[in-house]
Amino acid sequence: MLSVERHERILDQLDQSKIVKVSELSKLLEVTEKTIRGDLELLEQRGLLKRIHGGAVIVEEEGRMLPIAERQSRHSEVKLAIAKEAVKLIKPNETILMDGGSTTIAIAELLGEFPITVITNDLKIANILLGKNNVQLMVLGGTRIDNSSSLMGAQATEMLQRIRVNRLFFGTTGVSIEHGLTVINSIHADWKKQIINCADHVTLLADSTKFDKVALIRFASLEEVNEIITDSRLDENIKVNLENKELALHLAKIL
Repeated sequence: MLSVERHERILDQLDQSKIVKVSELSKLLEVTEKTIRGDLELLEQRGLLKRIHGGAVIVEEEGRMLPIAERQSRHSEVKLAIAKEAVKLIKPNETILMDGGSTTIAIAELLGEFPITVITNDLKIANILLGKNNVQLMVLGGTRIDNSSSLMGAQATEMLQRIRVNRLFFGTTGVSIEHGLTVINSIHADWKKQIINCADHVTLLADSTKFDKVALIRFASLEEVNEIITDSRLDENIKVNLENKELALHLAKIL
C-alpha cells in the first residue's frame, strides 16, 4: 500500500471515530507501528490531525472537511463577501457549474436576478435554486459522499463528459504557490480534476485561511485556474506571488 493510500485510510478512520490508536492502525493497514507513527507525524505537520500518546485525534479546523452546516457557520461573513464578489462575475444567460461547498451555497442564495443555467452535483444548492424562476437547473446524478450533500460517481462523471460550461465555481482544502491545489481524499481530487476540464473559465473560491496550506492529494496547479476570489485578509506576500502568476485576484473586503 502506498503512503498516500495509508494516509487516506487513517483520515477516514479518524473521521469516523474522532480518535485512532497506533496499534489498531498498524493491524488494520498491515504495517509496523513505526510506520504508522511516521504517518501520524506527517499528517500532523499538515494540520490534518493532532498526535496524542499512542495515537491521534481529529483537528476541527478549516483545513479539514467539516460537515457543511458547520463550515457555513464558521467565518460566515467571509463566505458571504466572497459569494457577493463571485455573483458580480456572472453574466446573463451563462451556464455555470457549481461544486458543492459552503461558499457555493452562499452564491446560490444570491442568484435569480437574471436568467442563467446552473449545473451542480450538490443537493443543497439544487434545493435553494428550485424556487428561483430565472435559474434553469441541471443536477448531476451520482452517489452521496459521506455526510455531505454532494453526489459523485460514474453517473455524474458520464454527465460531465457531455457538457461544456462558461464558468466553474469551486473550492479546495489547501492553496499553495509551490504545490498547487490540494484536498484530503482521492474521491474529491478526481472529481475536481473532472470539473476543471469541462469549464471555459475556472474560478477558485478560497478564504485567506486556505492559503499556504497543503492537504494530502494534489489535483491541480495554479496555472489551471483563471482567477481566485478570496478575502482582504490575504497575506501580502501571497498576494504578490499570485499576481506574479498573472492570476486575476479578487479580494472581498472584510472589516
